[in-house]
Amino acid sequence: MRKIPRTMSTQHPDNVTMPFFTEGTCFLGADEIKEAYYVFSHLRCDEQMWDCEGKEVDEFVIKKLLARYDNYFKKHRIGKDSFITLRIPNPMFEKSEAKILLETLESAPRSYDTALQFYGDNNVPPIFEVILPMTTNTDAINRVYYYYRDFVVGKQHRKCFENDISIGEWIGEFKPETIEVIPLFEDIPYMLSADTMVQKYLRDKQFSYQRVFLGRSDPALNYGMLSAILVVKIALQRLHALEKKIQIPIYPILGLGSNLFRGNLSPLTVDNALKEYPSVQTFTIQSAFKYDYDERQVTEAIQKINNRSRTVPAFIDEEVSLEITERLASAYREQIIELAPLVNEIARFVPNRRMRKLHIGLFGYSRNIEGITLPRVISFCASLYSIGLPPELLGLHYLTEKDLVFLKAAYPALLEDLSSAASYYNADVRKLISPKIAGDIEKALGMVKYTENLLHSEYTSQIIQSILSGKKETVTENMIAAGKIRGFLG
Repeated sequence: MRKIPRTMSTQHPDNVTMPFFTEGTCFLGADEIKEAYYVFSHLRCDEQMWDCEGKEVDEFVIKKLLARYDNYFKKHRIGKDSFITLRIPNPMFEKSEAKILLETLESAPRSYDTALQFYGDNNVPPIFEVILPMTTNTDAINRVYYYYRDFVVGKQHRKCFENDISIGEWIGEFKPETIEVIPLFEDIPYMLSADTMVQKYLRDKQFSYQRVFLGRSDPALNYGMLSAILVVKIALQRLHALEKKIQIPIYPILGLGSNLFRGNLSPLTVDNALKEYPSVQTFTIQSAFKYDYDERQVTEAIQKINNRSRTVPAFIDEEVSLEITERLASAYREQIIELAPLVNEIARFVPNRRMRKLHIGLFGYSRNIEGITLPRVISFCASLYSIGLPPELLGLHYLTEKDLVFLKAAYPALLEDLSSAASYYNADVRKLISPKIAGDIEKALGMVKYTENLLHSEYTSQIIQSILSGKKETVTENMIAAGKIRGFLG
């Protein structure tokens, strides 16, 4: 049985501070090679997600890591001790990136050959898993699995012309023979049917386990923070039931960012995340987690996750949760329709941290909102935090006393978590929003006790004034200053 990672470093650009091994204000391609080595050797993450979606991809990551850091990787074998897992584009939603999928799949046998030459044996392929984002059906997962098996590896048995040698005899054998596909579910309807899709996918395959990735950021962007949390808990509960039913281990991966809206996993909140999601096998370690805290705090937090074993999920009443989810999502979206122009205006000033093309974002991929365009979720959060309006507060004015009684059991840390987020609220934001939304936010704030972070409010007040006056030269500078206080950009 292979080692199933507990911690997966990702390339999400939610960090304020750039790490010491970069020279500019944005990761370049060479920096991401250094980053992969750093997270393995210093931070002790088990896995690095290598994002081939939405940016210029380096298909030679394995070759470069083994060439530059040969002493380390001789002792910590890629594919056995450390893992590089490719996140591929989804051609159904990213047409301009579609052929990168094919190039990425072709890179797996080439990486295998590199590792064979480096390690001297063929026991462990360095790349044997890929992550498929925005999964909506079983056919999408199967398409990747069978394309690799039949067209990438399968072509070795074909000939270029009649009576010729096979492609395998000409080029060499293609390994690994199959690639494992990790479906990433990022929209609520598909998260709720993840167990059904995975069961159908596994029906005709003899796998010893299956990894399943649940997003937390994009569901929050589409439906609000609390809706995303409740649906993740339902999905985890259903995946656990599937595991027991089919007697194959299902290892959930959960994508959590540092702020509460995107997941609430930072070096300071590891214990809470482990308690909130006990059945999760792999937690994402995003850029703010890695670079906006002291390195010792980071490594200790990662070790805490690595050393803790997963257990079973806590029970959650699905019917009640889904009713609350639907009601809060409706309230949240009413507010978003009004706030979208303001968010888009401010998002232009959010500094880039990674060289990447724009991911299409699930607000375009969601079918329930017409004519609304929003930035990626990290820029969305950074924009709202920068004007003293924590996005966690959106939609909560529809909560009833009965809801709060239920949530006390389903999500015990809710009010405590909201208190932390509310500390970044700045009443000056009422100058930018309608009286209706201001009243809704005040109602949400009335549920918790919080202490305003006055230093943070100094910076957000300056940003608000810049927007009102039209003099926006210092907006980005103040965004960064406020982000450093929070410990994340967005």
